[in-house]
Amino acid sequence: MDLGFDVVDLPETDHVAEGETAPDFVRPLVNDEFWEDVALSDLTADGPVVLVFYTMDGAFPATYMWNELRDRDFDDYDATVVGLSISTPYEHKTLIEERGMSFDLFSDPKNEVAEQYGVVNDLDGMAGISEPRPATFVIDGDRTVQYAWVAQEWPDFPDYDALEAAVEDVV
Repeated sequence: MDLGFDVVDLPETDHVAEGETAPDFVRPLVNDEFWEDVALSDLTADGPVVLVFYTMDGAFPATYMWNELRDRDFDDYDATVVGLSISTPYEHKTLIEERGMSFDLFSDPKNEVAEQYGVVNDLDGMAGISEPRPATFVIDGDRTVQYAWVAQEWPDFPDYDALEAAVEDVV
């Protein structure tokens, strides 16, 4: 079957693992109305967080991931689901509106948070340009990672059933 693109193995990564403390960060958190600087620790203080790293807004993996999360009613869980990519707050607002999402998205144009989490994907042929590789982390109120999944190839998508089970275990 011709997929129209190549599946590429990604290099090994030393990402944040289950049982480790999730690095804290402050970045603009965007919703459908506005954005403001928010710390991850502010979100975890209110309960578990599902942190979803994804490719830039508009790329098909991002669209597919957010459609799947939206359609599975992840916003019905007693956990905060947030995304993070290199896209700007303006691009995030457009994605939220176009996809009819109720999830907020962190903007990290320099990809520094992905570096902290060990999920950087250097883009082929673009010196110094990177984005996060798809990854999901379920983080409890103490910022302990309870579940971690990181893409091993591009494109690659989370096991959404396993993610849902991990969220159910934490809430």
